[in-house]
Amino acid sequence: MRITLGRHVAKQESDYEILAGSAGVAAGESRTNHDGRKALLLVRGTENTDEFCNLVKTMGIIIVEKITQKGIQDQKSYFGKGRLQDVADELRLRVSNHPWDGVDLLLIHTNATPRQLVAVSDSTNIEVWDRVRLLLSLFTSHANSLEARTQVRIARLLSDRTVLRELANQTTSGERAGFGGGGVTALQAILANLNRELASLRKRQLKHANAQAERRKQRTRSGAMTVGIAGYTNAGKSSLFLKLSGKEVLVEDKLFSTLETTVGRMAASPRVLLADTIGFIDNIPNATLDAFRATLAEALECDLLLLLVDSSDSISEIKRKLATSRDEIFSRYLGNEEEISNDVFSEKSVLVVLSKSEMIARPELQERIELIQGLGFTTPIAISSLANTGLEELQSEILLRLFGPPINLLLHPSLDQRSIEGYVSDVYQSGLVTSKDENSDGTISMKVWIQSQMLSKLIANSSGRIEVK
Repeated sequence: MRITLGRHVAKQESDYEILAGSAGVAAGESRTNHDGRKALLLVRGTENTDEFCNLVKTMGIIIVEKITQKGIQDQKSYFGKGRLQDVADELRLRVSNHPWDGVDLLLIHTNATPRQLVAVSDSTNIEVWDRVRLLLSLFTSHANSLEARTQVRIARLLSDRTVLRELANQTTSGERAGFGGGGVTALQAILANLNRELASLRKRQLKHANAQAERRKQRTRSGAMTVGIAGYTNAGKSSLFLKLSGKEVLVEDKLFSTLETTVGRMAASPRVLLADTIGFIDNIPNATLDAFRATLAEALECDLLLLLVDSSDSISEIKRKLATSRDEIFSRYLGNEEEISNDVFSEKSVLVVLSKSEMIARPELQERIELIQGLGFTTPIAISSLANTGLEELQSEILLRLFGPPINLLLHPSLDQRSIEGYVSDVYQSGLVTSKDENSDGTISMKVWIQSQMLSKLIANSSGRIEVK
């Protein structure tokens, strides 16, 4: 991140510029298309950078060089002062044929503190992103709906505010006249504007969240059941949603291609709704993820939760990603006070789904099934949205968990004004009929998946014409 102050505000050697209306974010940060940009990656120690590099690749940014320094990160400037100065000198003295020619972005492989961001930006004089800034920029480029753009803007402003406060602490120390009434400095004025924008955006988000909550209540009152689809980013959630519902959603082999919730009815099902939402990722700050709370609630406040796991990942990656997903899910189901136990998994009806099973051999798939069982989950179902395998088994398991075994109904003919066909129509509207047989005595036998509440209502309104066999 590069946030700069004019010389008239802070008498420092750095030539900084605050952009009006951008909450202090430099022009480069407002871009939504970063394809082709060149960047340097700063890494401390022997940290695994694979996921970070995949996030960068998703945005089309090219990492020209990865610069590492041994040891733990410096609390003031991430890299040591001397090594950071070497990087700054190399950037300043580069020529047209230099390997770093065209580099205009510096990436830091950590969730940097505001102090570290300011120090690195001040030393190198180019745009600086840490892991949070990278995610926010990725969210910005993928935010298509008003809901998603509002959420991303809130998350970005919350992150900006911490850096602006650090700048304010550094530039307003000592006796300074400032400008405006009461000696208000430029940064303080910008912070005030930022807080006003945050308040406005949060009101808009609250209005949207209340509308979503009301729609969920209406669906519940109508007898509809909801199946949420959750999991680590790029686990195949949108592909599964497409296969089960037939509703078009964005399906891409990219991280965070989905930022808003999509709700659609599961094909060939009795009032079962599917909710596809944003994926999880490790080590994302609570303040950033809280901006997406309303979106996550749409999928997590459900009757059955499908927790997707990419079976093509290594065993260690599956453990890490599953732990991240589980923590996010249950911190929102139960709050941080309650302990997560195996009983909770049964109570909350979590079904683990191993996606992309076509990419690994059967022995490897069995190894992953045993791993998930060992972590306290029920036996997962392996599917492939690409090869169309396991989807029927998954759909049957969903219906079984939501409604229990299918019910056998017997419909009796009568001499009243309404024919038996009218009651047959009621059964079709209330549940999913799997078989229908007309008997010689005029009765009709039907086998149906149906919610207990809907079954009771159906029988009560049938005047004795419908009974459970």
